Amino acid sequence: MEKIRHAVIGFGGMGGWHVHNIREKIPEIEVYGAYDVRPEATEAARGEGLRTYASLDELLADDTIDLVTIAVPNNFHKDYSIRALRAGKNVICEKPVTLNASELEEIVKVRDETGKVFSIHQNRRWDRDYRIVKAAKDQGLLGQVYLVKSMVQGSRGAMYGWRSYRENGGGMLLDWGIHLIDQAMQMFPEKVVGVDAHLLSLYTPGVDDNINVRIRFEGGCSYMMEMVTNCLINLPRWHVQGTEGTLQIDDWNCRGRMMKLKPDAEMKWEDDIVYTEAGPTRTMAPRPQYTMNELPLPDVQSDWAEYYKNIVGVIRGTESLLVTPEQALRVMKVVDLMFKAEAEGAAQKCCI
Repeated sequence: MEKIRHAVIGFGGMGGWHVHNIREKIPEIEVYGAYDVRPEATEAARGEGLRTYASLDELLADDTIDLVTIAVPNNFHKDYSIRALRAGKNVICEKPVTLNASELEEIVKVRDETGKVFSIHQNRRWDRDYRIVKAAKDQGLLGQVYLVKSMVQGSRGAMYGWRSYRENGGGMLLDWGIHLIDQAMQMFPEKVVGVDAHLLSLYTPGVDDNINVRIRFEGGCSYMMEMVTNCLINLPRWHVQGTEGTLQIDDWNCRGRMMKLKPDAEMKWEDDIVYTEAGPTRTMAPRPQYTMNELPLPDVQSDWAEYYKNIVGVIRGTESLLVTPEQALRVMKVVDLMFKAEAEGAAQKCCI
């Protein structure tokens, strides 16, 4: 079967990442060309054996290109996506797909007009740590999940490159926040009924660089996300509470454990006060070990390449799209409300 010919718009860090990984893992796609406004990036693309284009118009006029990946600063995503769709290209756009929900609605209209494939590169749906948590939740291993804490913590102290400028759509919420919110809304497909956000600008003037956000789902789960750039003692990557157990993943290497109540372990809580270093308590008395089992985390294997394999299947008419603009639109509506919550200093009720 004929290969799908591909070009990347923006040959920076992510553009190069797409090229190298597609070549390594997706034989159905021929990575053919690249366009970038920077001379040094154009030279780097030539060094990778890619055809380079003098302008975006020249690339879009190349009828041999079936698929483009847009990997430029966020403020160009909407215009480039619309131009590529109207040029008859199937389009993958890096996240965040746009700066707000209304911009994405403009792209969706053009998608509908042209009938071309449009998707967003939400690669962290295939992160193994996330897949483990989702598997535990979906399999009911923890009972009803009512509290999720998802934390990404670094110590660089600031946003990097163009992501540190507001005019480029920089900031943590539109960077890592998009990933974690997308994960949350894939894990809990029910409606979002509340949103809150605390967006700090500590080291990068003009954009948020340390944030704490929360989504409340209709089913009762509170999903908290923290992304910081100045953390010197990291908390676990994930901490998940359910009515029948607790799951923790410590780091990106997926070290962690799961504690679950034994279904047949009968016990009676004593009325005696428990004395701790913090004073007397009954409510916070520790549960006896014999009432719990420590279980291994679900064994989940995942590969980001599944995203591009799905794109191949959609273009060839054999699969349905996994990452859709409609899913992204729900995420962007939540993001819009998070910016509003920060501006007003108050949580926002919603039904998304």
